[in-house]
Amino acid sequence: MAAVSGTELCDPKVISAKTSAEKRRRFTGPKGGAAARLAHQIPDDILNNVELQKAVQQLPSNYNFEVFKTIWRVKSSGAKRVALQFPEGLLMFATTIADIIERFTEADTLIMGDVTYGACCVDDFTAKALGADFMVHYGHSCLIPIDATSGMKMLYVFVDIKIDTMHFIQTVHHNFSPASSLALVSTIQFVAALQAAKQELSTDYKVHVPQSKPLSPGEILGCTAPRLQDTDAIIYLGDGRFHLEAIMIANPEVPAYRYDPYSKVFSREYYDIELMHHNRHQAIQTAAQGNKFGLILGTLGRQGSPKVLEHLAEKLQQCGKEYVTVLLSEVFPDKLNMFSDIDAWIQVACPRLSIDWGTAFTKPLLTPYEASVVLDAVAWQNTYPMDFYANSSLGPWTVNNEKHRPSRPVRQKRTVSAKPTLNPPESNPTGSCERRTERKPDVENLAEFALKSCCGKESCSKDAQQ
Repeated sequence: MAAVSGTELCDPKVISAKTSAEKRRRFTGPKGGAAARLAHQIPDDILNNVELQKAVQQLPSNYNFEVFKTIWRVKSSGAKRVALQFPEGLLMFATTIADIIERFTEADTLIMGDVTYGACCVDDFTAKALGADFMVHYGHSCLIPIDATSGMKMLYVFVDIKIDTMHFIQTVHHNFSPASSLALVSTIQFVAALQAAKQELSTDYKVHVPQSKPLSPGEILGCTAPRLQDTDAIIYLGDGRFHLEAIMIANPEVPAYRYDPYSKVFSREYYDIELMHHNRHQAIQTAAQGNKFGLILGTLGRQGSPKVLEHLAEKLQQCGKEYVTVLLSEVFPDKLNMFSDIDAWIQVACPRLSIDWGTAFTKPLLTPYEASVVLDAVAWQNTYPMDFYANSSLGPWTVNNEKHRPSRPVRQKRTVSAKPTLNPPESNPTGSCERRTERKPDVENLAEFALKSCCGKESCSKDAQQ
């Protein structure tokens, strides 16, 4: 297929992994000095344990469950009961991992079987209530920081998945003309592969891996995705459409494509923005006529934000609206229909409940942003904001808005004498250095870079690579 120029893109073409003539390389993760530094933080008696190595071989070789590190962390913490939480796509490996932890540590385990939709569903409250003193959450990044969990030790395992990165790169080459501006996005499992692909593709394309902090570069969620500038196409690496739809909603003018790393199918994706806007406009207009509101706080893990709930309750009071607060782990139409006197609902759980399923409810089911439009706190945006967990968000109806973040202490200015001191101090009574040189982080490979802390500080994402 001949390449096209500018923003005119070719129709998607599927390349067979079996017929591709070029030699394919696979992304294999950290190598060299960086890998050695990471590995040697785990004691040799764990890394070289032959029985543990055999046990780990029961798991897929291209899925990194970080078993050696998990064993080390559980043993070093002295944990007695470890709670394991998986998304449904990884639950098939839960019993194997639980058996390994119980065999090679002194802790027992419990597998949390409630549905886990995303990183917002970290259920540390239930784990603690069941007597767990250590929790491992698999398959998501650190949306809920480890210092915010309910007094238990926490480990996030991203489950980095190795894929045929070269096939993905070749597919992009076959479908886009040189010099095209491409935005690469994915879920946390594939951000390392995304960085490897960016390095290869940057010789022919203008490639950028956008970031919506506190997420990692290239990572998007179903409710959080960045706005893009000067982009010819969005390329999503992953299976399913849920996360991809978020960046499509946030950037309706940019064509979107999806590469499934399992089936190796590359496809153009579409989203009916006009219909979505129409449905949400209609819900807002109906809710604006109501007087009594139901304010839902999602209790599925950490899905609900009490601070956002308090903000909305305050706005309802200021507008003279009556409201009642309802706690729900799952939001179903039949459940809400039991509250016949409620005129409209505002749910602080998952924005996509309203966007995707709002028309299934008898009464309007608003997101916090839509409720803020009803309460005249913000004007309707022509581009629907997908910033629910973004640090740089539209307003305090989002979780990580600056108004909800703890204030940082003001740093005291240090006074430095302009005149050089002729005689150095005789001694340092504290025994500590008064002048320190901080070493900047050394990133030697793409995988290490991709798994860096989401927000650049000591947090669970960085902890997960140690």
